[in-house]
Amino acid sequence: MANESYLFTSESVTEGHPDKMADQISDAVLDALLEQDPKSRVACETLITTGLVIVAGEVTTAGYVDIPAVVRETIQSIGYTRAKFGFDSEVSGVLTAIQEQSSDIAMGVDIGGAGDQGMMFGYAVNETPELMPLPIMLAHKMARRLAELRRLGEVDYLRPDGKTQVTVAYRDGKPVHLNKIVVAAHHRPDVDHERIRRDMIELIVHKVCPPEMVDDNTEILVNPTGSFERGGPLADTGLTGRKIIVDTYGGMARHGGGCFSGKDATKVDRSASYMMRYVAKNIVAAGLADRVETQVAYAIGHAEPMGFWVDTFGTGIVPDEALAEMCTKAFDLKPRGIIEKLQLRSPQFRQVAAYGHFGRTDLPVLWEKTDMADALRQEAGI
Repeated sequence: MANESYLFTSESVTEGHPDKMADQISDAVLDALLEQDPKSRVACETLITTGLVIVAGEVTTAGYVDIPAVVRETIQSIGYTRAKFGFDSEVSGVLTAIQEQSSDIAMGVDIGGAGDQGMMFGYAVNETPELMPLPIMLAHKMARRLAELRRLGEVDYLRPDGKTQVTVAYRDGKPVHLNKIVVAAHHRPDVDHERIRRDMIELIVHKVCPPEMVDDNTEILVNPTGSFERGGPLADTGLTGRKIIVDTYGGMARHGGGCFSGKDATKVDRSASYMMRYVAKNIVAAGLADRVETQVAYAIGHAEPMGFWVDTFGTGIVPDEALAEMCTKAFDLKPRGIIEKLQLRSPQFRQVAAYGHFGRTDLPVLWEKTDMADALRQEAGI
């Protein structure tokens, strides 16, 4: 794509979107269990609909957590505190269906093996300071700004649900223009559409988007149907793991298929995806490539990866095969090594369950560190 002009679109959602509510509940349960017992094994799924939350899964732990209390606290913190918002954290029903983790899986995990089979991808690109694709970073920043306006009371008609979308024009592999911007804002019924449009453009689009990339040719859509009065679980059922592209790279890179939320780090869907981001980000931070995608694969119960792969899309300063060999020496890709390196037994996951697991320079998550860049440069001889 380096010599082509094209459009690329990514979306994000606020923490009040039903699927993101489900992700945050699953990760809040995980964090609470890890706080009680750092070696907890957790696979927790959440379904949320009008007036009802169902939490199901497999848990093996030495701790105890009041799951309904965690669910209500999470929903309250998101902002669903009144029935008129479409959900009420205090009076909605909470059902739990939790059983112990399979002993067959435990046999492999206990000896340091992967908790499941599968392949996981990582990605980094030097088009933003976070080394993330521009479309997803702008979509996340606008979604966070939408939630911030509500939380701070700067816009009194906003409610918790919301979505954003950004279409970026690329030329010669570089972002040059914002072609289309969409903001969908959950709102009080009595507010005029033109007021919402004016506020969203002034307080979100112009505050977040680079002014040099927005002009009269940029199409800005605010609540395209004309109304977004019904939102949250009242309008749409939420389910853990349905926003995996929002969680990762906005579609710019491939995804292995497994979601992250509700899974402890023995599940390589989560831990190995974090490690692949860590590897990719350090490669780009080291100046060894402008853009890179990494992949690793595992068999359940086995510690050694089935394979590891690097693709710099022709931007690498060393051959991809040599870069892959360097990375397998520099990074421990066994599940136990990943968990220890990235400190994945500590409760930290609910905070990344909204607005992306990657590019989070606002949080001290270790998979976003670039502390291996110097070592990779030295190994490459530059």
